[in-house]
Amino acid sequence: MLNVPSQAFPAPGSQQRVASQGRSKVPLKQGRSLMDWIRLTKSGKDLTGLKGRLIDITEEELKTHNKKDDCWICIRGLVYNVSPYMEYHPGGEDELMRAAGADGTDLFNEVHRWVNYESMLKECLVGRMAVKPAVPKGMLSKSQVTDTLPREGPSSPSYDWFQTESSVTIAIYTKQKNINLDSVMVDLQGDSLRAETFIQDHSYLVHIGLSHEVQENFSVRVIENVGKVDIVLQKRENISWKCLGQPLEKHDSFIPKKDTGLSYRRCQLISKEDVTHDTRLFCLMLPSSTHLQVPVGHHVYLKLSVTGAEIVKPYTPVSASLLSGFREPVPPPNKYIYFLIKIYPDGLFTPELDRLQIGDFVSVSSPEGNFKLSKLQEVEDLFLLAAGTGFTPMVNVLNYALTCMSSLRKVKLMFFNKTEDDIIWRCELEKLAFKDKRFDTEFVLSAPSPEWNGKQGHVSPALLSEFLQRSLENSRVFLCICGPTPFTDEGVRLLHDLNFSNDEIHGFTA
Repeated sequence: MLNVPSQAFPAPGSQQRVASQGRSKVPLKQGRSLMDWIRLTKSGKDLTGLKGRLIDITEEELKTHNKKDDCWICIRGLVYNVSPYMEYHPGGEDELMRAAGADGTDLFNEVHRWVNYESMLKECLVGRMAVKPAVPKGMLSKSQVTDTLPREGPSSPSYDWFQTESSVTIAIYTKQKNINLDSVMVDLQGDSLRAETFIQDHSYLVHIGLSHEVQENFSVRVIENVGKVDIVLQKRENISWKCLGQPLEKHDSFIPKKDTGLSYRRCQLISKEDVTHDTRLFCLMLPSSTHLQVPVGHHVYLKLSVTGAEIVKPYTPVSASLLSGFREPVPPPNKYIYFLIKIYPDGLFTPELDRLQIGDFVSVSSPEGNFKLSKLQEVEDLFLLAAGTGFTPMVNVLNYALTCMSSLRKVKLMFFNKTEDDIIWRCELEKLAFKDKRFDTEFVLSAPSPEWNGKQGHVSPALLSEFLQRSLENSRVFLCICGPTPFTDEGVRLLHDLNFSNDEIHGFTA
């Protein structure tokens, strides 16, 4: 059920990279699609140049392979010949060449985890980096000396455990006061417990092989004012445990989140509904042995096996309905997770997703994202700019704003689409605007029918100047924007031209 892959493959700037300013897409030659690459890796062709041999590579040897037709890259101690992949890389050859003949681990760690590079490049594996000789005692290198200096960041958490006759409680002391339920992710698989707590930009992991059997269901509670997390397990037998269990990989580790791998769990497809002519609302059920809540403004990755290769795409979960969530604030459900996904008939991933039958499984990753709710503190006017499925990150932001932001006076959505049929949840948006006078929405179409009486065109200074009217002259504002890369890039540029600062803008990616 649980899979913790290595870091992702695409380089910064590739079309697969998720960043605040969108993705840079490089046109690929005919016959150089991802599916073409998968076919090549299964053709039996020697993609390493070593005829199946695996070798140990020194740093000096690695440095000599730094040309496009002879390009080796090291990722997490493994060396790959990526020359055959050059023409298939969506980010272009220049992105790969940034790590040519060198250790590209840090470069890859900067990006969100998309494809498991070990799966994608397994036929390009040259070998493993040779182990460096030990440094004689008393002769520390400069980097080693630097590593011994104190580092900035949150204090390291700790954990303890205690038991009653029928339960075992694992207590995690985060030493922070801003921890909540969506800061904690727990997976229980057999006797293996994996509990990850996100603290600022770090991850604390408790990973234990439990000494005795427990029931599948467990509970997680957070005492926010002291930053304590309790994971309560129910014993299968009412016996006294002499120890909690044996530590597993990376147990009791506290490292920057960017250096952690993604964990996956298999979720079952419960329902699939048409929202527009090409957009579906998918409902997945989390395993009963999983606690996972996706923070507002964050996304997860869905993973499917397509023709034998693991393909991964990011999606932002949404509420089941725009209208159902607008009551008194309640903790988000921890059982179902919903996605609004546009199906591309010629795509590689979404047609496979659409072909799934009720009861089939999809792997869902741990949450990712850099959006912080603290950005919305004391905001009075919230402006949302969305194009197409760029609407999805706005759903939970909108929900949070109308239920939890006491300072909010106005939240406005400008929603760009091609035609009226493309507008996601149009009826619900209009009902919400009628129900809550703080909310207003405007639809803009680029290819409207002759009967359309609303706004039309693309994102422009004229449209934005009219839309971005504050409720008061000096009200505190924040803007969120999401859509295809050209839309987001142009929108951010225009917002800067209108004198909005970077601190007032957050760009999601569609």
